[in-house]
Amino acid sequence: MDRPVTETDLEFDHRPETDQPFENALAKAEDGERLTVDDAIALLTTGTDTAGIDRRRKERVLEVADRRRAEVVGEEVTFVANLNNNVTTACTVGCLFCNFKDAAHTFETEYAADADETAGFTKTPAESREIVRNAVERGISEVCSVSGLHPAFALDADHLETLRAHPDPKAITFTPPEAYVTDPGTYVEQIDAMSVGGVHVHSVTPEEAYHARRGTDWSYEEVYRRLKRAGLDTVPGTAAEILVDEVRDVICPGKIDTGEWLEAMEAAANVGLGLTATIMYGHVENETHRALHLERVRDLQERVDGAITEFVPLSFVHQQTPLYEHGVVTGGASRDEDELMIAVSRLFLDNIDHIQSSWVKYGDEGGLKMLTCGADDFMGTILSEEITKRAGGEYGEFRSVADYVDLITAIGRTPVERSTDYTRRRVIDPDDPPFGPQLGPRADGTPLLSERESAVRSAASADD
Repeated sequence: MDRPVTETDLEFDHRPETDQPFENALAKAEDGERLTVDDAIALLTTGTDTAGIDRRRKERVLEVADRRRAEVVGEEVTFVANLNNNVTTACTVGCLFCNFKDAAHTFETEYAADADETAGFTKTPAESREIVRNAVERGISEVCSVSGLHPAFALDADHLETLRAHPDPKAITFTPPEAYVTDPGTYVEQIDAMSVGGVHVHSVTPEEAYHARRGTDWSYEEVYRRLKRAGLDTVPGTAAEILVDEVRDVICPGKIDTGEWLEAMEAAANVGLGLTATIMYGHVENETHRALHLERVRDLQERVDGAITEFVPLSFVHQQTPLYEHGVVTGGASRDEDELMIAVSRLFLDNIDHIQSSWVKYGDEGGLKMLTCGADDFMGTILSEEITKRAGGEYGEFRSVADYVDLITAIGRTPVERSTDYTRRRVIDPDDPPFGPQLGPRADGTPLLSERESAVRSAASADD
């Protein structure tokens, strides 16, 4: 029983086909049985016996997922008071889904005069420390940092010395720091700089860890062990995109493959770091790829003994990406696909408690809808969001605690401020303003932004 095959499907060995009837897959989900890849394909497609998504069947999947959400985590909707502090947009990997990066050579001193000053940035460790210190004083509990693969970025001083001594620097994408207008320092220096005042540091993806060991025979365990000593607390499971190599070969051929990503994540868990996991869907992949990705994340969770605290579906934002500009894709996922991705993630990932709805990707209305499709977490305050915005995202850069209270209570759920690892939680009384974070090391309930700052932010978002 096959749906009509698209031209994109013909490019791949894996196609959205299964002999599992939709009703059988849904019955297994209702009974709480562990789902197979074939079950996930049947649910994501609402049955491969008909073309397109059957809206009535979709609603049945969403209802089952929402009930499962209530059984697993109840009626609370969590969020974290956090800051995004990405170190650099300079990158040597040309991922076709990304518009965050800037060509690394444009940051070199000899090109600086011709560079567009607004095009990108690199922060020194001192600048990162000041940014994070200020945010910690405002009340955040987490700093999240995901950056481009800057050619001068080394793990630490030992690694930098090794890179300088390499006989073929271009082969390992190394250019010495002195060639650039701004020296990003090392990963260890940046993590140490951001680890101020007891804030939780969530950083260094598997892709960044690969960059931080290039030119050496060091293991991922060694890389993450040194980063942990510098202050790293948890690892974001981004750079996963789709964990099927035939898709990665199309959208990010310069990135690590599926096996490397999984190896790095296991290594991080082995040295005692917590993890999150993601999927970036809605581009060239099909439902079978999505289902295989879910299986690989679920299997990883078994191997790391539950270290993954949350799963984050990220809907592809296409507007200003090479995939769209080159005509490889004509758009992103439909809202029906978004809802099914959230729902099937909840039903398939029976060993991960928390499924996140991204207001950055879906917007307020869409994000709230996802909270009725199986999701229970609503991201964080962020304070600064650059990656999605540079790809054409339209949903802003900041959420206040008051925003969260208003949005979450509007759908009859309970707002809860959480720590990154969900071990600390604070239920918020919507009748007890003003609303500010209280779980951060310097938090005292004061709103993250003053009324004047909030007004300026709102006006800037409206202008954008």
